[in-house]
Amino acid sequence: MSTDSSDLYPARHRPGRHASPAATPQWATPQEQTHLPHRTRPLSGSHRDLRRLRRACRWQRRVATFAALGYFAVFLTLTVEAPSVMTRLAPGGLPTGLLLALVQLPVTWLAVLLYEYTARRYVDPLARRVHRRPDPVPHEEPRS
Repeated sequence: MSTDSSDLYPARHRPGRHASPAATPQWATPQEQTHLPHRTRPLSGSHRDLRRLRRACRWQRRVATFAALGYFAVFLTLTVEAPSVMTRLAPGGLPTGLLLALVQLPVTWLAVLLYEYTARRYVDPLARRVHRRPDPVPHEEPRS
């Protein structure tokens, strides 16, 4: 019994791969190199607006994330590194750790409100501007 499976999977033709340079067809060899002009970013237009929209969305996500996660990281760091601070009584008779844990909810809501504010102030106007622009490439009709 043979373990050779090459008969089961015959070699497939791969276009563009030739055995030797002599076997390369004439049309496949480059005759002359044409250099395309270097494209620069347009100073205005839909691409610029889309870049600004992406940048505003990234900034918005980062600020809101760092606000919520930053406070949580500070809380965890204090819990691990300074447990004596966390067990000390805060004004009102609660331990400081419990008070800081309860403050996490308002901090999270503040991060959500900050996210909403920056969305209305910076991102939504950019999105409306991009949405109002006419599409430079007409949509193709679906092929039947």
